[in-house]
This record gives sequence, structure tokens and C-alpha cells, in this order.
Amino acid sequence: MLKAISIVGFKKSGKTTLLTQLAEHLKSRGIKVAAAKFSHHGLDKNDTDTKKIAQVAAPVIGLTQNEAAIFWPEKKYLLDLLPLVSADILLVEGGKSLTWLPRILVLKSEQEAREMDNGLALATWGEIEVPGLPRINSIAELAELVLNKGFALAGIDCGSCNRPDCLHLTREIVQGQATPKECSAKNTKKMSITVNGHKLALNTFVERIITKSIMGMLSELKGYAPGKINIEIDG
Repeated sequence: MLKAISIVGFKKSGKTTLLTQLAEHLKSRGIKVAAAKFSHHGLDKNDTDTKKIAQVAAPVIGLTQNEAAIFWPEKKYLLDLLPLVSADILLVEGGKSLTWLPRILVLKSEQEAREMDNGLALATWGEIEVPGLPRINSIAELAELVLNKGFALAGIDCGSCNRPDCLHLTREIVQGQATPKECSAKNTKKMSITVNGHKLALNTFVERIITKSIMGMLSELKGYAPGKINIEIDG
């Protein structure tokens, strides 16, 4: 299961610096790290051929010898893009509205913690003390926290875990009252679908529909017998 954590703070709080230092430390330990950044500004394409092309065609795919990028003209959600990512740990800069993963608070005042905690904070980073939250100022210590307590739920608010939404389960996990295994959408009992190694979330209703549909079609084939079924599709 992909481990994930968000680093949240207000502007100029040091989020990017912290993320890069943490990613560098994890990478030095042989851990594959992916990163996502939320921004209130547009993606920087000013004065580039990409911007010129984007005015007449979309989406735009950029390719070089060493990297690739896709620019969509509409909003995409982080969870929708994760199947494109291959990593052990996802570090997210920003994303205060995300409710399906824990967070580290980068603070300039104690008041900011009350605005950003939302019951999802594992710890704070820096010199600001906040009652009830551990304060971390060592990259090595922060890395261990991410490795031990980082997680990502399905984020689809399906209610299959018997909570109203992912926020409630995430809060319980952060408080040590539940575990990520209680996310029913990521831990389906009868079906598992992976795309490029990334397991897709299925609420129990969708799982039943797909399972029964596949089994119903296969039952018409010669040689079919009830049991564990493996289907591989090379898309």
C-alpha cells in the first residue's frame, strides 16, 4: 500500500524546502519517492511553445529525452492521477482540503495549527509548540514518522468502512483508534484491480456488481468452474 503524507502551511512557511529535504533523505535510503504540489497559480508555461500549442489544442503532451508531462485544460484530482505514479511514498505539498491522508503542519504561529489541523496532523515541524502534537525538527525523525504512520485512503467517501466519509476514518487512524486496513474500498474481499501496479479503490457496491457480472459471463464458457479467477489485460 502506498504511504503518503501532506505537508501543509501558509505561504512562505518553508513547505517546499521541507519536502525536498525529506525526499532527498528518503531517496538516499533507497525509497522511491513521488511528489505532488498544490498551487493557487497556474502551471508555469509562460513564453513557451507549450503555451502556444495549448491555445489551440488540449490536452498537450510534452516529451523530451529525459522527461514527460501532460497539461490538461481542466481540473484533475490527485487520486485520479495516482495510477500514473510508481512510488513507495507520496509527499504532497499543500492540499489543505485533502481528507484521506495525514499531514505535517509547518507553522509560523500556534493559531495556524487550529486553522489547519482538522484532526489530521501527526506532528508539527519547526520551532512552534502546539499542545497535543509532537514537534519534530529532525529530517531523519520525520522520515521515520512518514514510514511508520504515512498512509492514503481511497478518498471516495463510499461509507463502506461504516464511517460517514474518509475524513472520519483518517482522523481515527491518526489518533491510533483505527488502521488503514479498515478502508474497505482499498481492501476489497473478493476482487482486486490494479493498473500499472496501483490498486484501484472499489466500494463494496461496485465490487459486487463487477464480480457478479464477470462471474455471470464466465459461467457461459466451457471449462469454467467456481474458484479464484485471474484475468490479465494488457492495455
